[in-house]
Amino acid sequence: MKKFKIKSGDTVRVMSGKDRGKTGTVIKVIRDKDRVLVEGVNIVTKRVKPTAENPQGGLVEKEAPIHISNVMLVDPKKGVPTRVGYKIKDGKKVRYSKKTGEEI
Repeated sequence: MKKFKIKSGDTVRVMSGKDRGKTGTVIKVIRDKDRVLVEGVNIVTKRVKPTAENPQGGLVEKEAPIHISNVMLVDPKKGVPTRVGYKIKDGKKVRYSKKTGEEI
């Protein structure tokens, strides 16, 4: 299983692509495809057939996955993108911001 430094619930900033500069919360991490689903980023329009839940059908806008290498974790204290490191604290492995050195 692959290990990523970005997890669900983290705030990330898009560093490249059509949504560069946008910030959002990670909804889901798709490990086998190296992708993340970020709230409000990479919005696509999808055509939906009429169903019992949605009898009208039509066009639905939703988030599409973006490659994990195109996003960077935002430091919760400073609000700037940062790289993530790991250190052992009290016998537990914790993430920390390489920019400020504080725990995430």
